Amino acid sequence: MMRSFERFPAWMPATALLDRAGTPARLRGLAPSELVALADELRELLLYLVGRGGGHLGAGLGVVELTIALHYVFDTPTDRLVWDVGHQAYPHKLLTGRRDTLASIRRFGGVAPFPSRDESPFDAFGVGHAGTAVSAALGMSLAARATGSGQRVCAVVGDGALTTGMTFEALAHAGDLGADVLVVLNDNGMSISPNVGALAKRLPSAPDAPVDGVAGLFETLGFDYTGPLDGHDLGALVAELARLRGLPGPRLLHVVTEKGAGYLPAASDPLRLHAHSPSRSSAGAPRYDALFGDWACAAASREPRMVAITPAMREGSGLAGFAAAWPERFFDVAIAEQHAVTLAAGMACEGLKPVVAIYSTFLQRGFDQLIHDVALQNLDVTFAVDRAGLVGEDGPTHHGATDLSWLRCVPNLMVMAPADGAECRRMLDFALDHPGPVAVRYPRGEAVPGDDDAAPLELGRGRWLRRGGEVALLCFGAPLAEAREAAERLDASLIDMRFVKPLDRQALLEAAAGHRLLVSIEENSVLGGAGSAVAEQLCELEKSPPLLRLGLPDRFVAHGDRRKLLEICGLDAAGIEAAVRARVTWRDVEETSLRSEGDE
Repeated sequence: MMRSFERFPAWMPATALLDRAGTPARLRGLAPSELVALADELRELLLYLVGRGGGHLGAGLGVVELTIALHYVFDTPTDRLVWDVGHQAYPHKLLTGRRDTLASIRRFGGVAPFPSRDESPFDAFGVGHAGTAVSAALGMSLAARATGSGQRVCAVVGDGALTTGMTFEALAHAGDLGADVLVVLNDNGMSISPNVGALAKRLPSAPDAPVDGVAGLFETLGFDYTGPLDGHDLGALVAELARLRGLPGPRLLHVVTEKGAGYLPAASDPLRLHAHSPSRSSAGAPRYDALFGDWACAAASREPRMVAITPAMREGSGLAGFAAAWPERFFDVAIAEQHAVTLAAGMACEGLKPVVAIYSTFLQRGFDQLIHDVALQNLDVTFAVDRAGLVGEDGPTHHGATDLSWLRCVPNLMVMAPADGAECRRMLDFALDHPGPVAVRYPRGEAVPGDDDAAPLELGRGRWLRRGGEVALLCFGAPLAEAREAAERLDASLIDMRFVKPLDRQALLEAAAGHRLLVSIEENSVLGGAGSAVAEQLCELEKSPPLLRLGLPDRFVAHGDRRKLLEICGLDAAGIEAAVRARVTWRDVEETSLRSEGDE
């Protein structure tokens, strides 16, 4: 019987069995009768580590027994175990050699927040976004068939991932091919928020409940369906997984688990304790997602045609209040980003004014729809692009590091980057009133208050904040506070560019005419981003002052504290100042050398 906890353990728990079962190979040496006690130890250790250091909690607590059973039955890492997303993979990490380092999870230089092939051979596939596991597992299964390796492949899919089209594409393909792959459907009724959609409502909510046609759905796709099984019954899990491991063809095991199982606060409020932070939140500026949520409610009051759409990020995007106040105008489409974008396009065709609240890295999944269904038809859709730039502890799978590069190349699409909270609100108002597609991209975290009395926005116009010496800083969005500090130290001019597309040509002409060096600053890839747009515009205007482009490097940035990552990328005030001084010094040396050669 599962042991339940009411609070985070205050000290390191005793882990006698876990000490013996420190690797999957040693785990498989335990007697079946010892596995329940092992689950208690594993759950208590997970609570202790996350309670002290923070991290994702509820999903991992819910799969403790399932994780033990999978590693007990399958010969990992030879057999491939693929997790969908990674919130549920903390117990997996504890059982596969990362017990002593898990306290560092999500910290810079520490354990990755999600499974990563670079971190462990037991992480068969790197994950972060939902819906990838069945496709990856199918690929591995077909490779095993081609090579004759005999390895078995298992994908663990949360029921939230069943809302993604990619999962069903992979299920249909696997069933058609008769591939030897086992899909374990971990059904806890949640992604981060409660699941939505017709299938979520029809999945049985308890073990041994009537399946009401659900089995027929999977069998129509070519899978041998088993379940629903109690995902916390270790004996039943081990027995059924052992049976299914030895069978050929596509198999689907449906297990019912409880998110937050074994920790009463998480089980009773799985949304709040999806993740845990041991640090208390400050009473500082509002977060951008909360600011957006307040704006959405106000916009709905003044514009009756406005509707809000989000792909399973109701709370994350700040729309919980909107959903309560305007339920008939709120659409959570679940983890279906492509559908979210084209749904908005259809609404816009009929005169509504849809606002799609979506994380930067999630909008990547809807890029084709953004081009083909929205921009090509010049439809009135506003994209509130959250988590742009570096998001911090979730790492490279969630950094919005490239959106300016691929947004600005789309015809008809206006792109704006607010530097503070007040500017973000004005840009969202501007976007809602604009009769075409607009993207407003803003970062994660606190929104600097800004100037609420600033003049109204003008299309494609920035604002001069400081006039200085020979250097002009052209800042796009979030780095403005750091750029302002650097400008003071450098006695540089500073322009808040505001618009990435269209660019402020007048400001560029003026800056080019009056300064020896222009510096573009953006929290986006330096390749193809706003700085590249500046370079293109200067070339078109036949202006050729030197341009220093500062932004994110051409590599995937690790996970860690956002301030630390900005420092590493040279986008804090000190980094901006150092880069400018180095460039000015280099130019002075070069010009002195050229003058000397001329004198000769």
